[in-house]
Amino acid sequence: MIRYVLRRLLSTIPVMLTVALIVFSILYFSPGDPAALIAGETATAEDVERVRHALGLDRPFALQFGSWLWGVLHFDLGNSLFSNMPVSTMIGQRLEPTLSLMAVTLVFSVLIAVPVGVWAAWRKGGGFDRVTTVIAVVSFSIPVFACGYAGAWLFALKLGWLPVQGYKPLSEGIVPWFRQLILPAASLGTAYVALIARITRASMLETLDQDYIRTARAKGLGDGRILFLHALKNASVPIITIVGIGVAMLIGGAVVTESVFVIPGLGRLTAESILRRDFPVIQGIVLFFSFSYVLVNLLIDLVYAFVDPRIRY
Repeated sequence: MIRYVLRRLLSTIPVMLTVALIVFSILYFSPGDPAALIAGETATAEDVERVRHALGLDRPFALQFGSWLWGVLHFDLGNSLFSNMPVSTMIGQRLEPTLSLMAVTLVFSVLIAVPVGVWAAWRKGGGFDRVTTVIAVVSFSIPVFACGYAGAWLFALKLGWLPVQGYKPLSEGIVPWFRQLILPAASLGTAYVALIARITRASMLETLDQDYIRTARAKGLGDGRILFLHALKNASVPIITIVGIGVAMLIGGAVVTESVFVIPGLGRLTAESILRRDFPVIQGIVLFFSFSYVLVNLLIDLVYAFVDPRIRY
């Protein structure tokens, strides 16, 4: 097990180096000049050039990338071009809302999607199966921002049941914190629920055709015990995989969701930094999200090692 974990950890190093190079290259060669934004509309070409030189933006690509990468290796993501705050500090200030949104969405999605997918497979071809299949296809096709605006209009503006925007820190109480996240999590998790439910149904259909399931039925075991203690355990590998892959969907959807509901998280910080061409902040956030996604996949691999002993070594 230790060797397996070490191999997986070492394999993340070239992945992160590649991600760092790609992110830096895209921003370096993208149109737009942050020095011109900082200097202002009335600045002359000489003023803009002085700002570029002060920020080090006039140095060659290799020098800029090497300097940035050296700082990253020393846990220094640089400073914002506009606020001059350390990027790591800015990420830390915005981390709680994003993690809270993703955690609530993940729990909400799994608790709904897995039972729905299991029961749809058990009642294959029935009314419940057909209805959930149609709902899953429609839900997966609706953009996150459309779900967000529709939910905000109905449950916040029309009915007044939930707050329409903002975020309450967990330190102010779990009820205000959770109440503030219900609408954003439901909007972000709509497509995620549909995806997990469809994969769960497909995996369960394959498992329910196995001989040991027919044997369990012949022994008179109850439906719940057959489904959740026998079939679901053996069908869990594809489900775990799609839950891990879906984290990328949550990361991308967080940018839109936080903008719609005015949540001061990393997603909104990303959108603001892109508009201002604040390259160090964008690089730091993308690198942080990439590293988080790599860690999630590493955890998924470790879960595989417990679910399927054949891949422990």
